[in-house]
Amino acid sequence: MIRIMTMDDYDKLVEIWQHTPGMGLRKIDDSREGIARFLARNPDTNFTAWEDGQLVGGIMCGQDGRRGYIYHTVVLPEYRGRGIGSQLVAAVVQALRKEGITRVSLNVLNSNATGRKFWESKGWELRTFLGFFGKSITDEDNGRL
Repeated sequence: MIRIMTMDDYDKLVEIWQHTPGMGLRKIDDSREGIARFLARNPDTNFTAWEDGQLVGGIMCGQDGRRGYIYHTVVLPEYRGRGIGSQLVAAVVQALRKEGITRVSLNVLNSNATGRKFWESKGWELRTFLGFFGKSITDEDNGRL
Protein backbone atom coordinates (compact mmCIF):
# COMPACT_ATOMS: atom_id res chain seq x y z
CA MET A 1 0.00 0.00 0.00
CA ILE A 2 1.31 3.45 -0.94
CA ARG A 3 0.29 6.40 1.23
CA ILE A 4 1.26 10.00 1.97
CA MET A 5 4.32 10.29 4.21
CA THR A 6 3.83 11.79 7.66
CA MET A 7 6.17 12.59 10.52
CA ASP A 8 4.93 9.42 12.21
CA ASP A 9 7.01 7.58 9.57
CA TYR A 10 10.24 9.43 10.38
CA ASP A 11 11.93 7.12 12.90
CA LYS A 12 11.48 3.95 10.85
CA LEU A 13 12.29 5.70 7.57
CA VAL A 14 15.51 7.25 8.87
CA GLU A 15 16.53 3.80 10.14
CA ILE A 16 16.03 2.38 6.64
CA TRP A 17 17.97 5.29 5.09
CA GLN A 18 20.88 4.83 7.48
CA HIS A 19 21.16 1.15 6.58
CA THR A 20 20.90 1.63 2.82
CA PRO A 21 24.23 2.00 0.99
CA GLY A 22 24.38 4.98 -1.35
CA MET A 23 22.02 7.26 0.59
CA GLY A 24 23.37 10.80 0.92
CA LEU A 25 22.03 11.92 4.30
CA ARG A 26 22.75 15.25 6.01
CA LYS A 27 22.50 16.06 9.74
CA ILE A 28 20.42 19.23 9.36
CA ASP A 29 18.40 18.46 6.25
CA ASP A 30 17.47 14.93 7.29
CA SER A 31 16.95 15.63 10.98
CA ARG A 32 13.43 15.34 12.41
CA GLU A 33 13.10 19.15 12.17
CA GLY A 34 14.46 19.26 8.61
CA ILE A 35 12.08 16.58 7.37
CA ALA A 36 9.14 18.20 9.22
CA ARG A 37 9.90 21.47 7.40
CA PHE A 38 10.12 19.66 4.08
CA LEU A 39 6.83 17.79 4.57
CA ALA A 40 5.07 20.99 5.66
CA ARG A 41 6.21 22.70 2.46
CA ASN A 42 5.48 19.65 0.26
CA PRO A 43 2.55 17.85 1.92
CA ASP A 44 1.26 15.99 -1.13
CA THR A 45 4.41 14.74 -2.89
CA ASN A 46 6.04 12.39 -0.35
CA PHE A 47 5.02 8.76 0.01
CA THR A 48 5.69 5.59 1.96
CA ALA A 49 5.14 1.96 1.02
CA TRP A 50 3.72 -0.57 3.46
CA GLU A 51 3.33 -4.34 3.41
CA ASP A 52 1.82 -6.36 6.23
CA GLY A 53 1.85 -3.31 8.51
CA GLN A 54 5.58 -2.74 7.97
CA LEU A 55 7.18 0.33 6.38
CA VAL A 56 9.17 -1.08 3.45
CA GLY A 57 9.97 2.00 1.36
CA GLY A 58 9.62 5.69 0.81
CA ILE A 59 10.18 8.54 -1.59
CA MET A 60 10.51 12.25 -0.95
CA CYS A 61 9.75 14.88 -3.53
CA GLY A 62 9.36 18.63 -3.46
CA GLN A 63 8.62 21.25 -6.06
CA ASP A 64 9.28 24.93 -6.53
CA GLY A 65 6.35 25.73 -8.82
CA ARG A 66 8.38 24.94 -11.91
CA ARG A 67 10.25 21.67 -11.36
CA GLY A 68 9.94 18.69 -9.07
CA TYR A 69 12.94 17.20 -7.32
CA ILE A 70 13.10 13.65 -5.92
CA TYR A 71 15.08 12.82 -2.79
CA HIS A 72 15.75 9.65 -0.79
CA THR A 73 14.00 6.93 -2.75
CA VAL A 74 14.36 3.63 -0.90
CA VAL A 75 12.88 0.14 -0.73
CA LEU A 76 14.12 -2.46 1.73
CA PRO A 77 16.34 -4.98 -0.11
CA GLU A 78 14.08 -7.95 0.66
CA TYR A 79 11.12 -6.11 -0.94
CA ARG A 80 12.89 -5.03 -4.13
CA GLY A 81 11.83 -6.47 -7.46
CA ARG A 82 8.13 -6.38 -6.53
CA GLY A 83 7.31 -3.06 -8.21
CA ILE A 84 7.24 -1.05 -4.98
CA GLY A 85 9.82 1.46 -6.20
CA SER A 86 7.87 1.90 -9.43
CA GLN A 87 4.67 2.48 -7.46
CA LEU A 88 6.39 5.12 -5.32
CA VAL A 89 7.70 6.91 -8.41
CA ALA A 90 4.27 6.73 -10.08
CA ALA A 91 2.68 8.28 -6.98
CA VAL A 92 5.17 11.17 -7.09
CA VAL A 93 4.69 11.74 -10.82
CA GLN A 94 0.91 11.75 -10.43
CA ALA A 95 1.11 14.19 -7.49
CA LEU A 96 3.42 16.51 -9.43
CA ARG A 97 1.18 16.46 -12.50
CA LYS A 98 -1.76 17.35 -10.26
CA GLU A 99 0.25 20.39 -9.09
CA GLY A 100 1.01 21.44 -12.69
CA ILE A 101 4.67 20.41 -12.64
CA THR A 102 5.99 19.21 -16.01
CA ARG A 103 9.56 18.12 -15.24
CA VAL A 104 11.24 16.29 -12.37
CA SER A 105 14.91 15.71 -11.57
CA LEU A 106 16.97 13.78 -9.07
CA ASN A 107 20.56 13.07 -8.10
CA VAL A 108 22.11 9.67 -7.56
CA LEU A 109 25.57 9.33 -6.07
CA ASN A 110 28.05 7.97 -8.61
CA SER A 111 28.89 5.21 -6.13
CA ASN A 112 25.23 4.09 -5.90
CA ALA A 113 25.14 1.49 -8.68
CA THR A 114 21.83 0.03 -7.46
CA GLY A 115 20.13 3.43 -7.53
CA ARG A 116 21.55 4.32 -10.93
CA LYS A 117 20.40 1.00 -12.38
CA PHE A 118 16.88 1.49 -10.96
CA TRP A 119 16.42 4.96 -12.45
CA GLU A 120 17.90 3.97 -15.82
CA SER A 121 15.57 0.94 -15.95
CA LYS A 122 12.60 3.29 -15.51
CA GLY A 123 13.62 5.43 -18.50
CA TRP A 124 15.27 8.28 -16.60
CA GLU A 125 18.15 9.89 -18.49
CA LEU A 126 21.54 10.77 -17.06
CA ARG A 127 22.12 14.41 -17.98
CA THR A 128 25.88 14.49 -18.51
CA PHE A 129 25.76 17.93 -20.12
CA LEU A 130 24.72 19.54 -16.83
CA GLY A 131 27.16 20.66 -14.18
CA PHE A 132 25.76 20.21 -10.68
CA PHE A 133 26.86 22.91 -8.25
CA GLY A 134 26.06 23.17 -4.57
CA LYS A 135 27.01 25.17 -1.51
CA SER A 136 26.08 24.97 2.15
CA ILE A 137 24.76 28.33 3.33
CA THR A 138 24.73 27.56 7.03
CA ASP A 139 27.46 27.96 9.61
CA GLU A 140 26.22 24.82 11.34
CA ASP A 141 27.81 21.46 10.62
CA ASN A 142 25.64 19.71 8.07
CA GLY A 143 27.76 16.58 7.92
CA ARG A 144 26.49 13.10 7.41
CA LEU A 145 23.54 11.86 9.47
